[in-house]
Amino acid sequence: MPLAWADTPPVVPAPAPTAPVPPVARAWPVGVRPPVLRGWEPPATVYGPGHRGVDLGTPAGAPVRAIAPGRVLFAGRVAGRGVVTVELRGTDLRTTYEPVRASVRKGEEVEAGAVVGVVEPTGSHCGTRTCVHWGLLRGDTYVNPLSVLPPWLLGGGPSRLLPVVPYRGPTGP
Repeated sequence: MPLAWADTPPVVPAPAPTAPVPPVARAWPVGVRPPVLRGWEPPATVYGPGHRGVDLGTPAGAPVRAIAPGRVLFAGRVAGRGVVTVELRGTDLRTTYEPVRASVRKGEEVEAGAVVGVVEPTGSHCGTRTCVHWGLLRGDTYVNPLSVLPPWLLGGGPSRLLPVVPYRGPTGP
């Protein structure tokens, strides 16, 4: 008969994502292309170590915006920190922002870019920098929040329109 320690939790593998995450975001949660202070680090197991979101550098008091249209599922405090959770309209995704002093209420509909709160000046898990932790869930599974940003929000520079000039060849007419 196998023995197990009573205080050792069972190892539960992390569920694999079932489908690609649609690029539904229309805005960054803070600023315009904020610095990513700590990236996405998926855990190997459901309860294993990892970083279930990204930390975006931003000053205390900065507005936090909904990345896409949706409905506020939660706006309150968890373990002493302000948290806002928004269910993204037309998807099975929900996004979380913390530490945020909410300016919205549960059940409120928000549009992309709408301010849902401001960054709290609390002690940060980002060391000496102030940051917002941005998480994204599909069901009970965390996924990389940067995956909902379309290429035009991820950057690479602004689009440039160039004139169309007919090519006349090496000798030209």
